[in-house]
Amino acid sequence: MATAEHYPGSDEPLVSRQDSGGIATLTLNRPERFNPLSESMLDALSGAMRDVSQDPAVRVVVLAATGRAFCAGHDLREMRAQPSEPYYRALFSRCTELMLGIVGCPKPVIARVQGLATAAGCQLVATCDLAVSADTARFAVSGVTLGLFCSTPGVALSRNVARKQAFEMLITGDFIDAETALRYGLVNRVVPAGMLDVAVTELAGAIIRHPPVAVETGKRMFYRQIEASLRDAYGYAGETMACNMMAEDTLEGVQAFLDKRPPRWPHLD
Repeated sequence: MATAEHYPGSDEPLVSRQDSGGIATLTLNRPERFNPLSESMLDALSGAMRDVSQDPAVRVVVLAATGRAFCAGHDLREMRAQPSEPYYRALFSRCTELMLGIVGCPKPVIARVQGLATAAGCQLVATCDLAVSADTARFAVSGVTLGLFCSTPGVALSRNVARKQAFEMLITGDFIDAETALRYGLVNRVVPAGMLDVAVTELAGAIIRHPPVAVETGKRMFYRQIEASLRDAYGYAGETMACNMMAEDTLEGVQAFLDKRPPRWPHLD
């Protein structure tokens, strides 16, 4: 399954989709240009995210890429060809809607980072709920080296990485390696490149074994409460748990614990 968006002169989709065992893998597929977030790529990936968000068979989404780079950020050639403020405002608004769509997707989204992730590509990694990186990957928000501070990537980065580390990356544009990204909290796991698919599948499997109601409730609650005041966060969390407790799967899970037996999840049979 693939999106309808193709790049000129090729039958290859900009974003391809493969489904297996409840995992939908969306793959950025313009390797010769380092998978830039061009206008057409933004449209293709946004459409693919909408599709997987609404597909009840999908439990986890993996965002992957082909070639040496995960994503090199916005298409600078495209941006330079249309130097007008209204165009730039519209472009960054479209990118923002993609990022919000990833956060708003009810299924956890895992970034599979096999290579370079820069500027809005680093933003894409930071926006995903989880990230597994090859040990050869590198990360940067390097717009400042071109005279363009990575303002929108900074929104996602500063919500993943400690403040001083995030600002240092943004203000210097320096690259960090995968182990540093792990230490900073930008990625969850770093593995040898040859083990990347295994590590991603293991992480996805650790999610899929739990009832969908708990996973989808948990993702929605996590992002909503983290932006709220402490009191409001507790209020929302309490309401969420009360509703979650009434779900059929949850009642079975609690009863199974009390009965000292494995749960028989109604919605995983």
